[in-house]
Amino acid sequence: MAAVILPRNFYARSAVLVARELLGAVLVRQINGQRVSGRIVETEAYTGLDDQAAHWHRGRTPRSEPLWQSPGHAYVYLVYGLYWLFNAVCEPEDQPAGVLIRALEPLEGQDIIAARRAGVAPRHWTNGPGRLSIALNITGEQHCVDLTTSASDVWIEAGTSVPEEQVRTGPRIGLAKRVQEPWLSIPWRFWIADNFYVSR
Repeated sequence: MAAVILPRNFYARSAVLVARELLGAVLVRQINGQRVSGRIVETEAYTGLDDQAAHWHRGRTPRSEPLWQSPGHAYVYLVYGLYWLFNAVCEPEDQPAGVLIRALEPLEGQDIIAARRAGVAPRHWTNGPGRLSIALNITGEQHCVDLTTSASDVWIEAGTSVPEEQVRTGPRIGLAKRVQEPWLSIPWRFWIADNFYVSR
């Protein structure tokens, strides 16, 4: 059976719900005509201008503009001048929200991943948002890409659903010092229990 790419209406919902339901889905990247993919095993939700942990909390900027557009696009940004972080834009237009993909379990193209992560143990190939972007060659070139079509070079496919008893939640990781409660502790990080590739 052919893989099903997640449609735009999948993303046009609460980022918190999307973050949960992306567990088990498959992130696909086309590199030189070859599929490189991984099962999503960890996510974080960021939603609305009131979410102090979201870096668009202080308003609309040229960098964050895609978050105000239609859901189902990629939002890719650079942190510390070193690491590209890959997010899926969620919720209706003009309601900035997104889901950060934090970790993947490699599935296809492991030879490419191994080459791009040379000298790194397989467990650490894709067990963090910066690491998975290196492994799948996700950069600013994928910023604003439409995730709902294989005409793009990156998209997300439906995978195997994850039962509730296998899902864990907790606070988001690496938040800025300015973030206060309840945003500091709100359990909007989702991961698959006991998965080898979860970031921590």
